[in-house]
Amino acid sequence: MILRFSIAGVKLRNSAIYIVVMALSMHSNTVYSQQDTINYDASVSGLVSSANFSPFWIQNRNYGTVSSAPNSTNVRVGVNKNLTATNRLFDYGFKADLLARTDSHNLSEIYFQELFAKARFWVLDFIVGAREEYLGVQDSSLSCGGFMFSQNARPMPKITVGIEHFVPVPLTNGFVEIKGAVSHGWFTDNTYTVGELLHHKYAYLKLGGKLPVHIQYGLDHVVEWGGNVPGIGPQPVSLHDYLTVFFGGHGGSDATMNDQINMLGNHIISQSLKLDADIADFKIAAYWQNLNEDPPIRIIGNTMNIPDGLWGISVRNSKFPFVKGLLFEYFNSTDQSGPYHDKDGIIYGGADDYFQNGIYPSGWSYYSRTIGTPLIMSPLYNSNKEVYTMNNRVQAYHFGIEGDFMKYQYRFLSTFSKNYGTYSVPYPEMIQNTSLLLQLNKKFSKLSDLEISCSVGADFGKLYGNSLGFQLSFRKRGNLFKY
Repeated sequence: MILRFSIAGVKLRNSAIYIVVMALSMHSNTVYSQQDTINYDASVSGLVSSANFSPFWIQNRNYGTVSSAPNSTNVRVGVNKNLTATNRLFDYGFKADLLARTDSHNLSEIYFQELFAKARFWVLDFIVGAREEYLGVQDSSLSCGGFMFSQNARPMPKITVGIEHFVPVPLTNGFVEIKGAVSHGWFTDNTYTVGELLHHKYAYLKLGGKLPVHIQYGLDHVVEWGGNVPGIGPQPVSLHDYLTVFFGGHGGSDATMNDQINMLGNHIISQSLKLDADIADFKIAAYWQNLNEDPPIRIIGNTMNIPDGLWGISVRNSKFPFVKGLLFEYFNSTDQSGPYHDKDGIIYGGADDYFQNGIYPSGWSYYSRTIGTPLIMSPLYNSNKEVYTMNNRVQAYHFGIEGDFMKYQYRFLSTFSKNYGTYSVPYPEMIQNTSLLLQLNKKFSKLSDLEISCSVGADFGKLYGNSLGFQLSFRKRGNLFKY
């Protein structure tokens, strides 16, 4: 049995403890109000299933908290303070969330799933630590996951500065809203490269204001860079190199030849387009996301890999609780700007090979889970124990529905996919897969508001193997100082 104790996979650092202790001590000297409360959140869950892996939709898009092993148990305990004082010039928050789990793969570990402190001054947000983030324009509960960010991997320790929520631009009467931020992060899993770094920045624009229709466009830019690559050596990490990464410049003489010819680091750009409409009691949203791994970068709708992307439409209503939300998504990653990277000796940016990179074999993954859509297979499924992505050419149809039935909240997901492997190593034949999930939740007021959740998941096909699994969870949360 392996026993590990870590914060998001790294050793517990004094600075991280100091952040939480200071946040707690600051609040202990404050008069508690309805807006300033410290909350607790405790849960325990158990999972049993019938195959080599737990069912796809039970374990994926859960920030890496649910083991891929067929049988596992989780215990999670945390305290937090949210940013709730919207009428203040300054507000702060924090979270410390400890997760302990064991599974049938003989792994036992205890680590901080989330450990961060945050502050807001006027409209600016400052965050230090590892936290579960929701990024992208896709539906938050029914989606199969955004193309670049999908809530699939563990939260990464980062420093983030920016405007994380839409704010109106002055002199536009609220018609124009913007948000954006810059993050610096650390790949602490050290799956292959040791000390790999992350650069992430994004900018989003929303138009519509008080109108019933809103249009939103966003751009995310991430870069994997730095680190000590086995067989190659340390990669450049100076301040000058950071600026080069930030602006997408060529690597210097101390970079690999590929980074000197192209750009320093592994760059991925995602563009998002979303249309929201409020019609009577219905909220309708349609969105489109695409991905670019090679220059030149063109506006969404004019890219070389235009057949690839995530297209979704969701409908929500406030008057019919039995069906509160409906969603349909189509995902495709089979084009990748064609199978060849150069044509007649001229590099033009084909064979995108999503979520893979030459000197960073684990690619766009963290703790063996893809950071982007889980439909692109996570390395944890590799039977040969390799760290790279073996299946990134996928076509999928995804359906979701949720609502209330006799005071029970339900959620149902269904995904059918066709999987082709990669351009360089295609599957001998296309592999079909179907993944299902039915989840029921209920809060029992007579049991001190205890929340009980039951999930049944199933997979059919050769991709992950036929499986059936059941998960039962108990959760209690509330105000830490309210008796």
